[in-house]
Amino acid sequence: MPQTLPQTSPLGISPDLSLDADFDLNKYLGELKLEVETALDESIAITYPEKIYESMRYSLLAGGKRLRPILCIAACEMLGGDRHAAMPTACAMEMVHTMSLIHDDLPALDNDDYRRGKLTNHKVYGDDIAILAGDALLAYAFEFIATQTKNVPPDRILKAIAHLGHAVAATGLVGGQVVDLECEGKADVDADTLTFIHIHKTAALLESCVICGALLAGANDTDIDRLSVYAKNIGLAFQIIDDILDITATSEQLGKTAGKDLVAQKVTYPSLWGIETSQQKALELVEQAKAQLVGYGKLAIPLMAIADYITTRQS
Repeated sequence: MPQTLPQTSPLGISPDLSLDADFDLNKYLGELKLEVETALDESIAITYPEKIYESMRYSLLAGGKRLRPILCIAACEMLGGDRHAAMPTACAMEMVHTMSLIHDDLPALDNDDYRRGKLTNHKVYGDDIAILAGDALLAYAFEFIATQTKNVPPDRILKAIAHLGHAVAATGLVGGQVVDLECEGKADVDADTLTFIHIHKTAALLESCVICGALLAGANDTDIDRLSVYAKNIGLAFQIIDDILDITATSEQLGKTAGKDLVAQKVTYPSLWGIETSQQKALELVEQAKAQLVGYGKLAIPLMAIADYITTRQS
């Protein structure tokens, strides 16, 4: 059933949420992105049958912000975990995300020709291989967590695998995609239904990135509750900004076809609220997200800075 925007739990304090002036988010994102890119490149070798591995690598290594694996690592480190222990799970998050993009671009779904400034997978390898490449990436993501995670207790790894599975299945990404398809062309889609779609289609995987990183570090129930609210809020803010950029940015800026929502007759946050109100809603969600990180001190600065980045990004 439709879901309303998540609200923060009262923390009983009025925190100073200002960031450390010495923290350089661009440097942090740049350095971690390089580490993630290296790990992703090493994660899949080309072997027989070459075409499927080439297709998997084509989309997995096509660039992007690598925000999801970075969120996984940042959450793990905030709770005292090691980024090397989190890296296999971080890579798995990008594999799952890549699968969702490959499948989303197919003619049966969004039918897009470009992604991240390059031809989409099915335009290069055909619909059949693109479907199989997505399937292979999804399966391999779970294998990669299970076999490549080192120096983490097995029960934590199992919890992370279970959380990711829940986030991708009909309970998460797939379920959100189904409702999204059912709502295309309908003029009576309300804000609660739209939020249900994006809590599942967009925020669920972002939440899993954060929660799985935290689980690997030994997060307790309070940590999980707070980080879940943080991640759902930035996930919805991310989608609101995506909807705005689909209207205001060019295809060159986005690296994919602009204006697709209008063509597909999709209800979006700007179509319901207008651009200005949508921007304000995104800012409110980010502030609520940051409030959940109070008590973690300077270790929370990367996650706070990433939350702010959500509303200022241009692509």
